Amino acid sequence: MLINEHLVALNLEATSKEDAIRKLAALAYKEGRINDQDKYIESVLHREAEYSTGVGFGVAIPHGRTNAVNEPVLLFATVKSMDWQSLDGEPIDLIFMIGVPEEETGETHLRILAALSRKLMKAPFREALRSVTTPADLIEVMRENDLLSI
Repeated sequence: MLINEHLVALNLEATSKEDAIRKLAALAYKEGRINDQDKYIESVLHREAEYSTGVGFGVAIPHGRTNAVNEPVLLFATVKSMDWQSLDGEPIDLIFMIGVPEEETGETHLRILAALSRKLMKAPFREALRSVTTPADLIEVMRENDLLSI
């Protein structure tokens, strides 16, 4: 499964986008989804430096493609309003972080990004994400929206 309850951080205490990325990467590492936390963080921050993954609607989708990723992973966090230099200039409060092994960068990465993006365009989905109170709630929202096995 791409995401599980251990890959969800509700009300993540983060002071910056780099801090949020580091804390989410630690969850992926703890779950064995990545084998080199620093290398994965470096790939996500490199991508972020190219242009912001703040896609609008209060959502950021940082991602990294590197051989530091053992298997495709999706992490989710809610944060207090945070500046992510988003495309719409607005702060974010929802983060989906993607990791894929370097050899799966094309198809797998794009499939995850496209499926998420389609759902995130819909206000009811974003509202459901903002209303979750437990990691289990988030998993249920993902299940209802066919996002557990992208």
